[in-house]
Amino acid sequence: MTFHDASHRRQWFEQRLEPLMDRLYGTALRLTRNPDDAEDIVAEAVVRAWSQLDKLRDPERFDAWLFHILTNTFISEWRRRQSRPQAAADSDSASPEALDADGFTLFQQLHQPFLLWWGSLEDQFFNSLLQEELQEALDALPDPYRVAIVLVEVQGYTYEEVSGLLGIPLGTVRSRLSRARSLLQKRLWKQAREAGVAPDHTGKGGRQP
Repeated sequence: MTFHDASHRRQWFEQRLEPLMDRLYGTALRLTRNPDDAEDIVAEAVVRAWSQLDKLRDPERFDAWLFHILTNTFISEWRRRQSRPQAAADSDSASPEALDADGFTLFQQLHQPFLLWWGSLEDQFFNSLLQEELQEALDALPDPYRVAIVLVEVQGYTYEEVSGLLGIPLGTVRSRLSRARSLLQKRLWKQAREAGVAPDHTGKGGRQP
């Protein structure tokens, strides 16, 4: 893409960047789970986008192009951290709370609809859950699962693209997504039961009659 002069270049960039800043930060926060890290990722992505602006072929695809840069910026940092032995070991194991299957077993026994993604629960269940609880469920996922599901379900990447971005086999992408959805099912069912918006036949929680 070409510009008349440096002033035109900066003005064009800033006009298109400003409306996207909240979305960029929100996406970065989902990926990092840390406000400071999210700000750093966004700042680095903006710097990279500015320096590479002349490579943008289609101005109409600026949004997608910028989010792709954001994703690559995060993945570069994530890979660097994953290369640390302890970080890699920690990220491969889920927390005891996340692995608690009691609520999920009950979910199956009651023949409730499965949560393939959080928009597919029955209306009463979905409408009763607060947005922050949904975010908490996502944040509670171990890093490999959270990153995979955010890239696919939030960012819209294909399985093949995620495989390439993360440098992992396609089968690993599929297994991480399956595991992520399973963990989300368990946690959201537990939250709904504790909030009293889902039936509790175990006597462990939920609103009593």
